[in-house]
Amino acid sequence: MAFNDLLKQVGGVGRFQQIQVTLVILPVLLMASHNTLQNFTAAIPTHHCRPPTRANLSQDGGLEAWLPRDQRGRPESCLHFTSPQWGPPFPNGTEANGTGATEPCTNGWIYDNSTFPSTIVTEWDLVCSHRALRQMAQSLYMVGVLLGAMMFGYLADRLGRRKVLILNYLQTAVSGTCAAFSPNFAVYCTFRLLSGMSLASISLNCMTLNVEWMPIHTRAHVGTTIGYTYTLGQFLLAGLAYAVPHWRHLQLLVSVPYFAFFIYSWFFIESARWYASSGRLDFALRALQRVARINGKQEEGAKLSMEVLQGSLQKELTTGKGQASAIELLRCPTLRRLFLCLSMLWFATSFAYYGLVMDLQGFGVSMYLIQVIFGAVDLPAKLVCFFVINYLGRRPAQMASLLLAGICILVNGVVPQDQSIVRTSFAVLGKGCLAASFNCIFLYTGEVYPTMIRQTGMGMGSTMARVGSIVSPLVSMTAELYPSVPLFIYGAVPVAASAVTALLPETLGQPLPDTVQDLENRKGKLTRQQREQQKHMVPLRASAQEKTGLQD
Repeated sequence: MAFNDLLKQVGGVGRFQQIQVTLVILPVLLMASHNTLQNFTAAIPTHHCRPPTRANLSQDGGLEAWLPRDQRGRPESCLHFTSPQWGPPFPNGTEANGTGATEPCTNGWIYDNSTFPSTIVTEWDLVCSHRALRQMAQSLYMVGVLLGAMMFGYLADRLGRRKVLILNYLQTAVSGTCAAFSPNFAVYCTFRLLSGMSLASISLNCMTLNVEWMPIHTRAHVGTTIGYTYTLGQFLLAGLAYAVPHWRHLQLLVSVPYFAFFIYSWFFIESARWYASSGRLDFALRALQRVARINGKQEEGAKLSMEVLQGSLQKELTTGKGQASAIELLRCPTLRRLFLCLSMLWFATSFAYYGLVMDLQGFGVSMYLIQVIFGAVDLPAKLVCFFVINYLGRRPAQMASLLLAGICILVNGVVPQDQSIVRTSFAVLGKGCLAASFNCIFLYTGEVYPTMIRQTGMGMGSTMARVGSIVSPLVSMTAELYPSVPLFIYGAVPVAASAVTALLPETLGQPLPDTVQDLENRKGKLTRQQREQQKHMVPLRASAQEKTGLQD
């Protein structure tokens, strides 16, 4: 466990850490834009049927003669009369003069372009019978995130964090740009899926590369900084969507910057901890000496040698080779327990989170305002989470954030539908808690898994999160049975998952484990401490019983 001492020797949190952490975190600013981009690029404007080609509006009495009304008196979105109707409407929806027969829209739709001049919905008519295609586009994006977490998480443990990040930046830039020029819906979905794959890997490798280059006492700061960067990205999305309402321009605007990220990522320094765990000690030595020069610690870097590293990192060299496989997560009992518990936490957090944030139009107020409010609540939520993580531990922070989020959503399910302010308040509070949970689970997962399989574990955790985000839209369909059913499901899952946190070890102040043996040693150390405490407690209990007997 001497790697933390090596980091301090070459400068601790020096110029290199400050520069690289900033550059690695910067792309996270636009990740929020991609994850919830379809709230704006796939917004559904008010629409109604375009009159048939045979219609003569000047003779038929105008557009109103062709449009039936719903219960609220608004034009139906998906139906039109088979023939023009004249006269005042009867209560049953038919007209005084005419049969009142209706049929689905056969000549397209007319959209209200006052708020959204162009979306994928208006361009490809993803309404009425094709409405499900809109959700399919978002689900395919999440499928891409799932595949990316599985594939690139494994590759990052095999090839290194830096190489995979470089590839991901290029893939995001190209696929995002191509999506903006998609000629049809199928091509658009294909490029969105590819974007999801690369963005999933960027979020995982961003956390891992930064954590592995930072000393123990600064890891929580890194995790919180990444979380706040994502929050700022939510504010940025609201501003960009308001300033650039055309979906193609907005898609292009959030994708082109990744070309710049791709260019400067070539200057990143690969994780020396990963080099050591991969048995490539010569590369680890070069990386540490290069960091020492950047931090102004040339003399300390010159003291490092192959012999020094072999003595300090003997454990990593002897046990860290060739074991970074997802099968190990199920084969090894110690890793299996971590994998199952963390998978539940990832799934629950993402499941409830996307159940809330992907339905901004359901609040009945400005989508831009809700986007800003949802971003603003993250600021205090993540600040509180930061203090809990640093002073009470990762486990209490994870448990409290999931439990409070679930309670807020469950309470929202019993609040009357007409109390929109109260319902929105609970939804915003629940979203803040889930954002804090995401902040914690990224850090927690990176600290619990050993270096030899850390990125694979992060990838599998993110995979379970994407399963949650894919299932989440399907649960919203249960609202047809009863409006509050989705909220009860969204709330029950994180409440149940919060109990699983008790089965995980605390990592506050602990060095990063490099091998499975480190995890077992830590567990054995805690068990011995508990036994010693019990031994000390036995005489105290006996003494207390004697005093009680004397008093009797």
